[in-house]
Amino acid sequence: MPPWPYPFWIAHRGAGKLAPENTLAAFKLGASHGYRAFECDVKLSRDGVPFLLHDADLERTTGQHGIASEHPWDELRTLDAGSWHSPAYAGEPLPTLETIARFCVQGDHRLNIEIKPTPGDESNTGKEVALAAARLWAGQSPPLLSSFQVAALAAAQQTAPELPRALLLDKLESSWLQTALNLQCVAVVARHTLFDETVMRELQAAGLRALAYTVNDPDAAERLTALGLVGLITDAVDRFVPEGNA
Repeated sequence: MPPWPYPFWIAHRGAGKLAPENTLAAFKLGASHGYRAFECDVKLSRDGVPFLLHDADLERTTGQHGIASEHPWDELRTLDAGSWHSPAYAGEPLPTLETIARFCVQGDHRLNIEIKPTPGDESNTGKEVALAAARLWAGQSPPLLSSFQVAALAAAQQTAPELPRALLLDKLESSWLQTALNLQCVAVVARHTLFDETVMRELQAAGLRALAYTVNDPDAAERLTALGLVGLITDAVDRFVPEGNA
């Protein structure tokens, strides 16, 4: 297989839990700890703007009520996505994917975009995120598109087949490997406890790479590294030193 083009250590949602997740402030903090690869969640506003947010609901990270995708971007952009974390981040806004793309391209950082559709909008979200990613990273090292939602990845595959894809898994059902192959994925990103020698042999025989989330324990990191994974997504950006990043 060709060399894997992404750094081994990947900062979860920008800087793990040290800053408000999925914000530009978190990305900047992660970079200050030496990270050159990041993971984030992207969904669509009501008017189709790709932006960063994990939950379908706004309450946990903005204090507002309601489904995020039911609001236009002009409303979402005014929300405070930092105060929930700590007073130091009060007023930190939700960023668009375009804002994060600019940060990554300018800093030569790599990105794993988790396509995180609001339930019922899987295909449209996969399509629009792929279109935006293809445009924002044109001529640059592309982001890795991943999702738990097969329909979202299938739409991304159809829309921008040149962008690399990864199937996200929180359990191993009988069809997991065939699903990844059908989607022409380059990798599988799975809960770290799912990986063992048998799973790794299946992946390697299929020509797929393996990445794990969310790895915060040194013993787990050592075990997964020995198994041959190519990437670990972590919240512990202040404890794991990302030596050897590509």
